[in-house]
Amino acid sequence: MTAKNEKMRPITAEEHKELGRIHAEKKISAVNDALQFPVGDAFDEELTGILNSDAEANGEVVAIALIDCDRFDHINKDFSREAGDQILIEAGKYIRDNLPEGAKVFRIGGDEFGIIFRGTLEREEIFLLLNDLKNNYSVKTPDGERQTITIGMATAFEDASRCAELIRKADGALYRAKVAGGNKVTMAKEEKMVPKTSHFTQDQLQRLAKLSKREGVGEAILLREGLDLLLKKYDI
Repeated sequence: MTAKNEKMRPITAEEHKELGRIHAEKKISAVNDALQFPVGDAFDEELTGILNSDAEANGEVVAIALIDCDRFDHINKDFSREAGDQILIEAGKYIRDNLPEGAKVFRIGGDEFGIIFRGTLEREEIFLLLNDLKNNYSVKTPDGERQTITIGMATAFEDASRCAELIRKADGALYRAKVAGGNKVTMAKEEKMVPKTSHFTQDQLQRLAKLSKREGVGEAILLREGLDLLLKKYDI
């Protein structure tokens, strides 16, 4: 009786969550095995290394692009996760095969890819290249519809000089493009700031000033990095 009851016992919420985690890891692994792109923190680490190098002094143009597959949740939901995996594999191969020399593609999670450009291409040339990449993207969904991609771009030393800030600028451009309907390439733009004093306690501001001095980084940049982590935590 005990054995029978054990077999019929419904899984708990915690067990369901663990099964979902295992499935997600297998899904990520299957795509990564097919593409062999650098994953995890590799994008941040390589970008940090470039920003801390002599790239700016040598006159090299460094830019990043974040690429998101449009309506990807719809593919997983209406078809299957396997169909979603195939879309990601085809998208990754297309991006890799259509990049110029000096550009490197990364898998940075979910249905998102990152590109680091380093070389002699100017900002406008990179934008036009990305626009061509978007326009010529011809991956199809299982029902034959054309899949589209959306791209956010930011340029090092012009939009930002720190890794987290540069990624934030590109992510902001990507977000604006997605809100506008997707299937677009958007560049980082000048941002309007608001005073911070009305949102934080005096103790928080004093500790922020201490951190800013210790790290040699502006308080506004640190606040934006912190807010980005919060938004990412709640998947906003």
